[in-house]
Amino acid sequence: MKVFGIAGWSGSGKTTLLEKLIPQLTARGLKVSVIKHAHHGFDIDRPGKDSYRHREAGATEVLLSCGERWALMHERREETEPTLDQLLGHLSPCDLVLIEGFKQEPVPKLEVYRPENGKPPLFPERGDIVAVATNDAVTTTLPILPIDDAAAVAQFLITTLNLETRC
Repeated sequence: MKVFGIAGWSGSGKTTLLEKLIPQLTARGLKVSVIKHAHHGFDIDRPGKDSYRHREAGATEVLLSCGERWALMHERREETEPTLDQLLGHLSPCDLVLIEGFKQEPVPKLEVYRPENGKPPLFPERGDIVAVATNDAVTTTLPILPIDDAAAVAQFLITTLNLETRC
């Protein structure tokens, strides 16, 4: 599996870009998975549901399954946060894993940059950023991709990662 990161400050458009990028990649026959790092706690379960009650009772893992999907919830309890490598080990084989967040992980990344956020770009300080997606003029020797052109970003990833498309 190839791993590629989408990095940027909150509000830069990472999720929106991924939402447009994934169909571009899957339309070319690539199997794509995503790992998103959340900085705040989250819960995909709801109080009162059986699976929630099982976790609250102390189960370490609860696996939900239906005809369309399955989800495994793992309670860390006293465990440390897993590393990106540990999380990758939980994924089924695929062609490409896109990671959102994990700014500090040493994997190749595309920075989604919007100066109007009032934050400095990451790329001058991060050697693992290999391109910048923006609609603004920035000074860099890195490739600049239009933030709203998911097809161009997809082609950049395919070429850069030497991904073998099937369509």
